[in-house]
Amino acid sequence: MNSKRVALFLSYLGGGGAERVMLNLAKGFLDSGLQVDLILAKAWGPHLWKVPSGVTLVDLGASRPLLSLPNLVRYLGREQPAALIAAMHYANELAIVAKRLARVDTPIIVTEHNTLSRSLTRTKGMKQRLIPLAVRHLYPLADKVVAVSQGARHDLEQLGRLSPDQLHAIYNPVITPDLEGKATEAVEHPWLQPGQWPVILGVGKLEPQKDFPTLIRAFAQVRSHRPCRLAILGWGPGQEALQALIDDLGIAADAALLGYVENPYAYMARAQAFVLSSAWEGLPTVLIEAMALGLPVISTDCKSGPDEILKGGQYGPLVPVGDSDAIAEAIDAVLDGNHPTVDQSWLEQFKLQGATQNYLKLFAH
Repeated sequence: MNSKRVALFLSYLGGGGAERVMLNLAKGFLDSGLQVDLILAKAWGPHLWKVPSGVTLVDLGASRPLLSLPNLVRYLGREQPAALIAAMHYANELAIVAKRLARVDTPIIVTEHNTLSRSLTRTKGMKQRLIPLAVRHLYPLADKVVAVSQGARHDLEQLGRLSPDQLHAIYNPVITPDLEGKATEAVEHPWLQPGQWPVILGVGKLEPQKDFPTLIRAFAQVRSHRPCRLAILGWGPGQEALQALIDDLGIAADAALLGYVENPYAYMARAQAFVLSSAWEGLPTVLIEAMALGLPVISTDCKSGPDEILKGGQYGPLVPVGDSDAIAEAIDAVLDGNHPTVDQSWLEQFKLQGATQNYLKLFAH
């Protein structure tokens, strides 16, 4: 087994939080002196260019993730890295099966980046039936299973047949050394220029999980009695319906869906409040990033992660899921200047170095 090499496995390199976390983790392992292979079932995705310099990209060349299994087996047999860390379905399941077929000692670490019981309620087709079966029958065969928050860990504990020493909670490596530098980059949007009305910011994929309709309705209440604007960064299938809601509420002049933005941190640095309106999460990366940049935050008390990130509401209000009135009230309070200061020592647990060390403890001896 190659004690100096670690492998990370994904189906492809999409633009979600889990993929960002895996790229950060790759950088953390590089900084720790390890060789890093990023294995993709297919080398496709909008963020391939973000792969850190020094990481070896391994393209298994599969047209579908499930077809990558033979090449993954061959990779494990040939390289035998010190660990293989997988993320998302079906990369997690494929990694477990590949080890069995390759007959190697490489520890397989699978990671869950969401509150699985909640995300399954929105999963359609075969996945809704197959994922619970895989968690119950394949996850126990993994060497370690990592959930990204204590809440997600407890949820996974209820679904799977995992031993306590097998299941771990490790916070994501969210706060990286380059975060502040990215926040200082210029933003051309006129709403973010000096002297403009306060901007409330939302960031995430335009899909039911993020529940942006509740945020939009809350903003409409706030806008009815004070000058402010709402900017939502992200792309997704819900864009047309969200724009229709904005139009119906008569707030199109002050609420905008700005699409995918390469550098949301520059927007965070210039906004006056960040709102996470999600119906469920695992460990919402953007909430931590906003806090790290000093932006006052508001979050739903969804399962899982916000309660842990905000220390039970000490570092920002936690409001009920789907409650636009409560979000509107919280936004008003923040815009009135009523928001806590985050103790910087609290944020240490979400930094790259600490998370990397926690992963290393799972397989480095």
